[in-house]
Amino acid sequence: MEHMGWLSLIPPVLAVILAIITKNVIISLFLGAFTGVLIIVGGNPLTATTETIGNFLFPQVADSYNAAVLVLLFFIGGFVALVEKSGGGAALAARTVKSINSKVKAQLSAWCGGLIIFFSDLGTPLIVGPIFEKIFDKARISREKLAYIIDSTSSPVAVLIPFIGWGVYIMGLIKSEFDGLGITASEFDTFVQVIPFQFYAILAVLMVPLMAILKLDFGPMAKAEQRVRETGQLYWKDSKPLRRSDNEADADQESKAILIWLPLLVLFVTLFGLLLTKGFPFEPVDGNDFRVSLITAYLFAAISIFILLIAFRLKKFGDIFDIYTSGMQKMVYVAVTLVLAWSLGTVIGEMGTANYIVELMQGRVPAFIIPALLFIIGAIVSLASGSSWGTFAIMLPIAIPMAVALDAHMLVCIGAVLSGGIFGDHSSPISDTSILSSTGAGADHIDHVKTQFPYALTNAVIALIGFIAAGLTGSPWTVVLTVILLVLAVVVLSKLTKKKYESNINV
Repeated sequence: MEHMGWLSLIPPVLAVILAIITKNVIISLFLGAFTGVLIIVGGNPLTATTETIGNFLFPQVADSYNAAVLVLLFFIGGFVALVEKSGGGAALAARTVKSINSKVKAQLSAWCGGLIIFFSDLGTPLIVGPIFEKIFDKARISREKLAYIIDSTSSPVAVLIPFIGWGVYIMGLIKSEFDGLGITASEFDTFVQVIPFQFYAILAVLMVPLMAILKLDFGPMAKAEQRVRETGQLYWKDSKPLRRSDNEADADQESKAILIWLPLLVLFVTLFGLLLTKGFPFEPVDGNDFRVSLITAYLFAAISIFILLIAFRLKKFGDIFDIYTSGMQKMVYVAVTLVLAWSLGTVIGEMGTANYIVELMQGRVPAFIIPALLFIIGAIVSLASGSSWGTFAIMLPIAIPMAVALDAHMLVCIGAVLSGGIFGDHSSPISDTSILSSTGAGADHIDHVKTQFPYALTNAVIALIGFIAAGLTGSPWTVVLTVILLVLAVVVLSKLTKKKYESNINV
């Protein structure tokens, strides 16, 4: 197999190290790609610069598929901004809180609220958190628990949805590798087939209602719940919440719940209506047709919000348009990240990084263990860097060729990379979604990380077992095994915590 030996490892390793040190994915990806080109051209910095720009960056933007993905991201960004600023989410929640009269209902309602705001991982904490904080306070549920719930319904939910920014980004990375390997499978079909193998995300989402219904907690979260239950104190004495609660009502009383449910209805009806004309779900839909349908759906959904905001006289047309374009502008960072990820993937491909790793592992590492290794590496990278998207960009260009060359189950390998990335996004103290979850819940950030990490680690261990089993079988039904293990683990850990608490009282 053609490769540049150990030199081919430098770009991805450098990108990982820089992501950990700088906490900046763009800088890390660019320098990783540039370093690879520098090696390819023989060490000339000027030539490496021009080659990086002319032969690795420009072609990514000029490619018709890539261009369509970038356009789609901007339409998604505009729609998400309109939904977040319309106040529809707060209005919808305000109409449902009257029926919340128990701790279980409060937790399940916040969980459902997070699921409803599936289209924005960063919007979920800031929309759901402030709405439910007073409900949790009245029910004597800790702010740490609220932060955990909204964190568990942000990125773990978003990574499971194929038709939002997360799915589009991941499918773009998959498509790039498929083209290089001559794989004709649809990136959309592949993403959907990978969903059952996203063990960590699935476990993170399911753990919330499980804990709420069984009324179980363990670790630092159990102590936080005990604090609020017995003393009514929202925080520990040395806690410093990222946001102090306002006594005023959080929801905009003038807003309407229709501002969130109608645009989403328009989105789904338009999307699936257009896909049905293409033969969905009985026939594979061409990738270009899928993207056109998705852009049209997001455009019509945004137009519906425009009309509603004007009809209810909530905002002026100019203000609405400014919100829409500002949402598009926020996607520039995502677009740049994706272009650089494609570029690094191309550089890695030319250097034969995956070929070199395969050559090292061939005959030494059994194929079934590859997904577990990818999950561990992805988890370490994402935990240290706080970036799931950066982890995807670095790991998928290596994982997919490895799966092909070593005859490992590709869908399981992709699921392992995505799960590893989500673990870090969900657990790292420098993750943006973790920080926003602390902010949205009005919790101390360190308290949130400390109370959530044992839950996240439990899910990670179970996911690791799942990837070993799935590496052997390749069966999507392995997810059932992980869910069973989750139930057993929660019950056992909660009983151990209860025994420890009772023994401390007796002493």
